[in-house]
Amino acid sequence: MPNTFTVTKTLDVCGMICPYPDMDTLATLKKMAKGEVLEVILDYPLSLERIPRNLIKQGHKLLNVERIDGPKHRMFIEAHGLK
Repeated sequence: MPNTFTVTKTLDVCGMICPYPDMDTLATLKKMAKGEVLEVILDYPLSLERIPRNLIKQGHKLLNVERIDGPKHRMFIEAHGLK
């Protein structure tokens, strides 16, 4: 099923381990306007659990998670607009 949103920015945190994927994702979202969509490419399994939990706390919306290959995933997040 095709995505019904347009990616505004892409963040590749592959090869990074906790807490850097989480911190970089939240720091990037803070700089984005409300409604913009961040695509995060990651391969650290723990971040697949931690990032969605942190998004809820910060008011951002997880739109979709897709497996790319092996441990690599793509996460689409709508910014709450803290900027």
